[in-house]
Amino acid sequence: MRLIHALALSAIVLLSGAGAAGAGEKLLSERGDVAIDQQSKVDMFRPEKDKDTIPRNYQKQPPLIPHSVKGYNITQNFNKCMDCHSKERAEETGATKVAKSHYLDREDKKLGNISPRRYFCMQCHVPQFDAKPLVDNIYKPATKRGE
Repeated sequence: MRLIHALALSAIVLLSGAGAAGAGEKLLSERGDVAIDQQSKVDMFRPEKDKDTIPRNYQKQPPLIPHSVKGYNITQNFNKCMDCHSKERAEETGATKVAKSHYLDREDKKLGNISPRRYFCMQCHVPQFDAKPLVDNIYKPATKRGE
């Protein structure tokens, strides 16, 4: 019973904000002074303008999306990305063709259509935004031996 009482008291302290900041101390949020119910109304980031292919930073990095995907619909029955990037349409549209690996099942057997596990493109491929980084990027790609 004492444990339940202690847990309840801890929850009250956390929910009240006591312990998180001293009296009169203001907590800062990444969204600034915008109330949480107003956040979706703020245009925080704008997609980058359409551009050529974006260079990759490391081997096997999924290519970045160099165009806006606003309004793109990907459902169980329809994938807007495939309108341009499918192996049948890529040459005609000038888009990057989906990699052959996306047409293989778990046993590496060739499929006639894109694999269900590769169907939702934005699990790996992401559009670029003009957002400033939250932290500085100090990543440096590995060099080949002897360089």
